[in-house]
Amino acid sequence: MADVKDFKDRMLSLGLARVSEAAAHASARLIGRGDEKAADQAAVNAMREQLNMLDIAGTVVIGEGERDEAPMLYIGEEVGTGHGPEVDIALDPLEGTTLTAKDMPNALTVIAMAPRGTLLHAPDVYMDKLAIGPGLPKDAIGLEMSPTERVVELARAKKCKPTDITVCILERPRHEAMIAEVRATGAAIRLITDGDVAGVIHCAESEITGIDMYMGIGGAPEGVLAASALKCMGGQMWGRLLFRNDDERARAARASITDLNRIYSRDDMVTADVIFAATGVTNGSILQGVRREPHYIQTETILMRSKTGSVRRMIYRNPVK
Repeated sequence: MADVKDFKDRMLSLGLARVSEAAAHASARLIGRGDEKAADQAAVNAMREQLNMLDIAGTVVIGEGERDEAPMLYIGEEVGTGHGPEVDIALDPLEGTTLTAKDMPNALTVIAMAPRGTLLHAPDVYMDKLAIGPGLPKDAIGLEMSPTERVVELARAKKCKPTDITVCILERPRHEAMIAEVRATGAAIRLITDGDVAGVIHCAESEITGIDMYMGIGGAPEGVLAASALKCMGGQMWGRLLFRNDDERARAARASITDLNRIYSRDDMVTADVIFAATGVTNGSILQGVRREPHYIQTETILMRSKTGSVRRMIYRNPVK
């Protein structure tokens, strides 16, 4: 593990914002064009180019896939100039490729950075996730609880009724029973079609989004990114990796994961201070999407540091030449 004292998060944070902004600019040209792969590739190219300008010795631990699946920003790829602190990087160059291709809300570019060896090397498998926002008792709810118990206990912690709780769930056939059970408690559900990093972040800004809790099964890499954001914003999160076959269990072994049933807390997934940046690609409840005007392009970015708990929103307007 790298020395965390070498991790100058304040100095690196603005550079990280530039990385997410560049990816958003590049993918914005493909909004509504119906080509998910082209939008994702444009974001990957731009993000990699900007990362390689940073004075870091970076290793991608959450990326586009394993080396034989992704030519760039693959897991294990070294990025940066090689001069500077050793860091882990988790990224999703375009969180919501389908959202971008169809011009639907909440597509983001997302990246997190932490000292080397402090981000969970989550294999590309599913993760059962549960998240709530800040200001609540520790472990007020848990992944071992049923959906009904989670709603009831969260309502108790918030001193409200279950009917006052809103839960965000990814709309998938695998969640039909969960959705029915949550609705039976009287709680409301905000269904999302894609983009569960944004779904988890919604919990941390419930006064803006109206969402109190996120639950359901999604990608494990996105889980680590979401945990990075919640570490900055003060929320709580738990995740358990899910394996469907021997190939996925082999991926866990390559990532040095031996306890296949472990429940990871937020701080198990992100064990040291982290910085997180996300830029809106399409308009959403967290960030405004990219605006293209005749003479400029404008983005909105959220930049967060867990060390200070700071959350900065930035508007970047770049003249079009």
